[in-house]
Amino acid sequence: MKNQSKEDYLKAILKLGGDAKGVSTSALARALGIGDGSVTDMVKKLAARELIVYVPYQGVSLTTRGSKLAHTMMRRHRLWEIFLTKHLGYRWDEVHDEAENLEHATSGELESRLSTMLGHPDTDPHGQPVPTPDGTMPTPDDRPLTDFEPGARVKITRVSDDDSAILQHATLMGLSLKTKITVMEKRSFDGSLVVLVDGKERFISREVAASIFAVPRGRRGS
Repeated sequence: MKNQSKEDYLKAILKLGGDAKGVSTSALARALGIGDGSVTDMVKKLAARELIVYVPYQGVSLTTRGSKLAHTMMRRHRLWEIFLTKHLGYRWDEVHDEAENLEHATSGELESRLSTMLGHPDTDPHGQPVPTPDGTMPTPDDRPLTDFEPGARVKITRVSDDDSAILQHATLMGLSLKTKITVMEKRSFDGSLVVLVDGKERFISREVAASIFAVPRGRRGS
């Protein structure tokens, strides 16, 4: 069983939408890959520290303090992912665990210097937004590939970093940020897609397609 820190819980709640709504403890357990009992114990501790609001059977949500800490840790995590890929040659599917360790050892001063060195980036290697120093999280205007119909010509802007296997699979199919594709077929029985990538047809399962985000071509300079 993974030993998760309080910051990991707060980041997971943030990613699940806990800034604006209640998140069930079962959803939180799935996101963290641990048992429901362990989650319940920790959320009680986080609530006692006034980092979250926890109402049994109704879920958890972040307090102002909890939200600020969650955004700070997510910012540090994504800055380190950028550094690792840009300066140390890591692939986008290799950086998560390394950044997870580094974020916990990062001071405010180091975070500031790291951001300056990287040119104050807006997105990480997966296209995910980097929270600003004041805790603002830009809202992407893209949509998952599952939302697009046959004939749609789109450009990939973001890939979920929750599963390294999906990132590896996307790489094998030639799918990366800014890749331009055309949706050729959408299968109604399972939601899978056939897309055209560099002149080659590729099959994408619904699970993978739901983790890849895009915008219609013609936007963002595409």
